[in-house]
Amino acid sequence: MNAQRFARIREMLAARQHDLTVCMEQVHKPHNVSAVIRTADAVGVHEVHAVWPGSRMRTMASAAAGSNSWVQVKTHRTIAEAVGHLKSQQMQILATHLSDNAVDFRDIDYTKPTCILMGQEKTGITQEALELADCDIIIPMVGMVQSLNVSVASALILYEAQRQRQNAGMYQRQHSLLDEQEQQRLLFEGGYPVLARVAKQKRLPRPHIDENGQVIADAEWWAAMQASVNKK
Repeated sequence: MNAQRFARIREMLAARQHDLTVCMEQVHKPHNVSAVIRTADAVGVHEVHAVWPGSRMRTMASAAAGSNSWVQVKTHRTIAEAVGHLKSQQMQILATHLSDNAVDFRDIDYTKPTCILMGQEKTGITQEALELADCDIIIPMVGMVQSLNVSVASALILYEAQRQRQNAGMYQRQHSLLDEQEQQRLLFEGGYPVLARVAKQKRLPRPHIDENGQVIADAEWWAAMQASVNKK
């Protein structure tokens, strides 16, 4: 990994927003899932959540995994499980839903730990999810359409969150708030993708990346890695 690549990854890690996320409730179109994850990465979201019950979980998780290697996708079988996990992190749960008490999405304080809950493309957010949410938010519309595409709606809301957090100085950090193990994983997988792929195939332990972006591993690790390369 060259110095520029290392610096870029370190800069990205420092800006990651560990307490801002999206939860997709049964969003079932792969291109929408990919678009949401791509936008999440663009605004510095580190992890998104998704509820995919039953047999769809493996298929959709596979599709999500290929969307963006920088954003983690945590899957849940039920919305109650997902919301319970998020509330344990003191996140406010915002449901995108038109209701009598819904507020303009721009009137929310996104500098607080926040999860944006997006519903399924056709039917929207389930009643169970609405009851678990802390607040309903809407994107005002003056045309004839009643709703936006789920990926478009999530992008609008995430960029409002990004604007508020940018103004609050939440992206101007010298060091990442992610734990050291996660930083090491991203430095290795993002800085040395070929080595990371072979190490995973060979079930080798992940080496340490030092302060200069170099791989620190013992001779046995390098010998196992070289043997893998030579067999190709």
